[in-house]
Amino acid sequence: MTGVAPYGSWKSPISAEQLARGGVGLGELQTDGDAVLWLELRPAEGGRQVVCRWEGGAVAQLTPDGFNVRTRVHEYGGGAFLAHRGVVWFSNFADQRLYRQDPDASPRPITPEPAVPAALRYADACVTPDGALLVCVRERHEDGAVTNELVALPADGSAEPWVISGGRDFYASPRLAADGRQLAWLEWDHPNMPWDGTELRVAEVEREPGSGQLRLAGAKLVAGGSEESVFQPAWSADGELYFVSDRTGWWNLYRLAQGGEAEPLAPMEAEFGLPQWVFGMTSYALLPGGRIACVYGRGPVRSLGVLAPGSVRPDPIQLPYTSFTGLHALGGSLAAGTVACVAGSPALAPEVALIDLDSGAATTLRRSREVDFDPAYLSSPQPIEFPTEGGQTAHALYYPPANPAFQAPEGERPPLLVVSHGGPTAQASSVLNVGVQFFTSRGFAVVDVDYGGSTGYGRVYRQRLNGRWGIVDMADCANAALYLAGQGEADSARLAIRGGSAGGYTTLCALTFRDDFAAGASYFGVADLAALAQDTHKFESRYLDRLIGPYPEAAVVYYERSPIRYTERLSCPVILLQGLEDMVVPPAQAEAMAAALDAKGIPYAYLPFEGEQHGFRRAEHIQRAAEAELYFYSRIFGFELADPVEPVEIHNL
Repeated sequence: MTGVAPYGSWKSPISAEQLARGGVGLGELQTDGDAVLWLELRPAEGGRQVVCRWEGGAVAQLTPDGFNVRTRVHEYGGGAFLAHRGVVWFSNFADQRLYRQDPDASPRPITPEPAVPAALRYADACVTPDGALLVCVRERHEDGAVTNELVALPADGSAEPWVISGGRDFYASPRLAADGRQLAWLEWDHPNMPWDGTELRVAEVEREPGSGQLRLAGAKLVAGGSEESVFQPAWSADGELYFVSDRTGWWNLYRLAQGGEAEPLAPMEAEFGLPQWVFGMTSYALLPGGRIACVYGRGPVRSLGVLAPGSVRPDPIQLPYTSFTGLHALGGSLAAGTVACVAGSPALAPEVALIDLDSGAATTLRRSREVDFDPAYLSSPQPIEFPTEGGQTAHALYYPPANPAFQAPEGERPPLLVVSHGGPTAQASSVLNVGVQFFTSRGFAVVDVDYGGSTGYGRVYRQRLNGRWGIVDMADCANAALYLAGQGEADSARLAIRGGSAGGYTTLCALTFRDDFAAGASYFGVADLAALAQDTHKFESRYLDRLIGPYPEAAVVYYERSPIRYTERLSCPVILLQGLEDMVVPPAQAEAMAAALDAKGIPYAYLPFEGEQHGFRRAEHIQRAAEAELYFYSRIFGFELADPVEPVEIHNL
């Protein structure tokens, strides 16, 4: 029997504890012969990451207690481990040293311990065919300076690493040819981010007589530049170099031809690549016989297809998934047509899947979470395109309220949460998001906005934010809310906006510079752009040059776009949530915003979290944040919660 209760007050089986403790994160998948390995992020273990392995049967955890597989190169990390012939090398979070773990043995460090803890960091390694040497990215933190470079080192740690390429601001994706005679890699300089412009270089690999040290010779530029983003270089077994480039305005697949020309393989207005926020990302896999498995599409819904030799369009495979990451081919007896990846859909949380490309059969190796509640409580996202500023349109995923046990009183419209994603080059995801369902099952509508600047719609859409961050994104989020309210899908008096990091900045801008929203939640959001430009890590330290303008030359624009400078325009309640060890958006930003809200007498809550960095990883903190945000909305929007939660102190209420 269906009960009647106001939106927001519906009782839901999806609890904050389930959200926080009911699953694990899955990522950085790779293969080693017929084995599939991946990282599991475990909130219940304090956010520790461990390497897990599957081969023809059960899943085994390889990482022993006391180790956390995570690198801090670029602060965001990625590429934290490598597997080859049963050996695993990984970066340990606490000391940032590289460790070697042989089968049935304990990990041992193979890089020196620096004088300053965690001052030498490693990521994105590859190994020579004989397994003797590693090549990887190293980031040195010395005397207040940060230096990125490519280094080589013995795979057994018998000598210290040595530099094989340096002098550029950033390096990524070192990849050795199958015969070990060539190395391809990406490099770029400030103010570019890797989705703006990268250079793909190739060099001959030489070994010094006697020492056997690896050196590079004859390095040359083969693709890319300051206005071309190259992604995921990869060598075929016969020595051909493949990569993804957005030279046409879309990230498409290319092969380097014999004459050095980049040959397009599937020219389409579709994305085959991703913004490289972390190392080790993959969206295609080379298969025997010249076939290529590839992930492609527009917006948050993607396909997995196979590109056959001579074809110019991938043949899509019918699968129950709409999202695929970490695509790798198996290299052993299953390699003829089997890939592994992390896949999901609106009804399926991310899972490690083994996919037979010929039959379309998918086998689940590991689920990120078990959905232990009735699927009838799941809200199905609906892609929408809506009008926004300048006669343009923007995109979003809209989630209506969903709860089979309740309906709202006649005539009531639901409160709407507008989700502003981070990046800002990220995009809405089409996989099951229990955090969204936590709200929709209680009677909220949610819209996850792909504002101008988001990935998934080509380079031109991605560049809408250039020089206009804090304007385009804010307008698109507000117009998504107004569009849905105008369609009768939301209560125009109960519109809220929430976001983390760059999404937190968009949230604070919308609450400060517009009057469309009645409440907001900022997770480690940017409040002061000038402070961000002067006090953040190297990877993003010049990001704002394109999004806002060079600093301090454009200091006036930084001032005008900073919510902290215009708190007199704020008039609605805000909840601020912040990790106290955040090096990307330091706590001072949230603290300054809280002080300004307090001085003006606006209702606000501020929740600092000890031990958290940029993004919350600990189960108890994830749970507390979700319950605190829900409680905050209940007090501001005036509805009773179905289940008691620990109250949050709301100042000035």
